[in-house]
Amino acid sequence: MTRWKRPDARRLRAHAPALGLWLALCGPAALVVASLDGAQRWATVAAFPLLGVCVLVRRRSPLTALALPIAPSLVISLDLFTTGYCTALAAFGYLAGVRMSRARPALWFFSAVAAGGLPLAAVVGRTVWPWFSLLLTLLLNVVLPWLLGRYRRQYAELARTGWQLAERMEREQQAVADRTRLRERARIAGDMHDSLGHDLALIALRAGALEVDPRLDADQQAAAGELRAAAGTATERLREIIGVLRTDDESAPRVPADESVARLVDRARASGMTVTLEQADGTGTGTLPAMTGHALHRVVQESLTNAAKHAPGAAVRVRIGRAAGQLRVTVANTAGTAGPGAGPVSGGSGLVGLDERVRLAGGTLRAGPTPEGGFTVSARLPAAGAPLPESARSPEPTASEQELAEARHKVQRRLRQMVTVPLALLAALVVLSSTFHLVSPSWTVLDRERYAVLRLGADRARAESFLPFFALDAPPDGTPPPPHDWTCTYYSVRAGSDDAYELCFADDRLVKKSVLHRRDR
Repeated sequence: MTRWKRPDARRLRAHAPALGLWLALCGPAALVVASLDGAQRWATVAAFPLLGVCVLVRRRSPLTALALPIAPSLVISLDLFTTGYCTALAAFGYLAGVRMSRARPALWFFSAVAAGGLPLAAVVGRTVWPWFSLLLTLLLNVVLPWLLGRYRRQYAELARTGWQLAERMEREQQAVADRTRLRERARIAGDMHDSLGHDLALIALRAGALEVDPRLDADQQAAAGELRAAAGTATERLREIIGVLRTDDESAPRVPADESVARLVDRARASGMTVTLEQADGTGTGTLPAMTGHALHRVVQESLTNAAKHAPGAAVRVRIGRAAGQLRVTVANTAGTAGPGAGPVSGGSGLVGLDERVRLAGGTLRAGPTPEGGFTVSARLPAAGAPLPESARSPEPTASEQELAEARHKVQRRLRQMVTVPLALLAALVVLSSTFHLVSPSWTVLDRERYAVLRLGADRARAESFLPFFALDAPPDGTPPPPHDWTCTYYSVRAGSDDAYELCFADDRLVKKSVLHRRDR
């Protein structure tokens, strides 16, 4: 005998929100289903399983969950507003706005519903006025909740972006602290080189003097020679120690300070890079101010290093020119053969230090990717020593500030859309319905001769062949309701008149024809 197993409590808690949503959405349908009959009742009864399916697919396919209740709603009423489904349409419209990353599929769906409602109202209802009601219901009961969901999604993305930027700032602060420690180590290394190197040089100099002093015997001179050699060895070891202390500092110079750009490019070619140098006459570092020459060397050096590191196999072009007292240098590389993201991740400290170097030289720096997938670094430097006017510009926003500003702009734009789009659509709907109200009476006029031809008991199909395609959307005020099994339509006697023809059918036969006047109310 198989024992009955109690359902897992965690599984029940996981499905509780979906079950609660289904019960809440089925509530309005349960309240009105008993008061309906015919096709409307069956369409309302279908809400119970249909809404269950919508709840199940609301996460994977939110637009499907929104579309499924549309068909039974139109069966119940051509204006789309039904007690059994209006709550579900608003709820699933909001969920679609929250969960859909792209707005275009939803906009196409809304347009399809609006466009499909016009022929449906014209063919089934023989009037266009239910279509205007459908548009109003679609706007207020579906589109507006969808816009609200879109706004909530965008606001959540803004909050998520804020947290990501906060984490990034923490990492950047840690990187700044690391760079500060590295700079301090380099400063300590420089201090050691300046002080100890000077002292060791003095010791070697004095030992060399003792080594050749004739007043000392051979043993003493030999000891002085050993001391001089030891001082020289200590100097070499000190240089090695300085190199160890500066190993982690990528900005530490590893090449001679007076190296030319041409020599730098030759070394890059010797390492296997494809580099093209275009250098105008008079742009050598020897003819430039010291700060400008060092900055020019650093721009080319850092750009070649980044190209080798992040775009291996890329072709690099170095262009240096002079115009209007400015030195212009551009280093551009194509996309690397290893593909995007093949190189190691860079923290961007090289470009930050390079920008500072160019700024201190009185110039400006620009760096960024190209549409073709490469990367370009360009700098303008003063050729005569005076700083460029642009170098005093306010600092450009960081990448984090730009991302946060873009996220805020999206949220503000979504808020404006949530307010302006419904108002604009509502205004357009009012203008369209007003225009139709002015021109539609002439479409519902039944000629007196055609009315006279109609005979009681005539077949409905034959009678409708004499009738206008469009009928009045409602009878004149005060018209008593027809019997339960009768279907009545109303037509204008003439344009602008309050009188109307009433034609009633039962069992597809014309059972009543009459003229209704305003004074009959």
